[in-house]
Amino acid sequence: MNFRQRSGFTLIELMVVVAIIAIIAAVAYPSYTNYASRARRADGKEYLMRLAAAQERYYTNLNKYASLATLGMGNKSEKEYYEGSVTLTHDDQTYTLTAKPVGAQASDKCGSLTLTNTGAKGMSGSETNGKCW
Repeated sequence: MNFRQRSGFTLIELMVVVAIIAIIAAVAYPSYTNYASRARRADGKEYLMRLAAAQERYYTNLNKYASLATLGMGNKSEKEYYEGSVTLTHDDQTYTLTAKPVGAQASDKCGSLTLTNTGAKGMSGSETNGKCW
């Protein structure tokens, strides 16, 4: 009798490989999205620090803090993942800077990042402050 050996994969073998790939993707995708969100958060932090530096330069000259328009700063971060705003209080002697996530960053668990004139850092989301800043 002549038996020819068949080459190739059976359907079962192929389905096992597809199942393994699906399991790996199900584990890897959430990790990737968390990593991407943390990486984009650096854009918001840098934006707030740049705004704070501009506020302090302005305060050095005029003894008061200023709005974004007065500072000549745009209301978007460099990569446009965050939108900024300034809240002035006590006759422009204190400020709170806020960077609200927009676009691809809108679902970030940290929410809006804040920075005050005293250097206090905060956030509005559900993550702990240490992970956000």
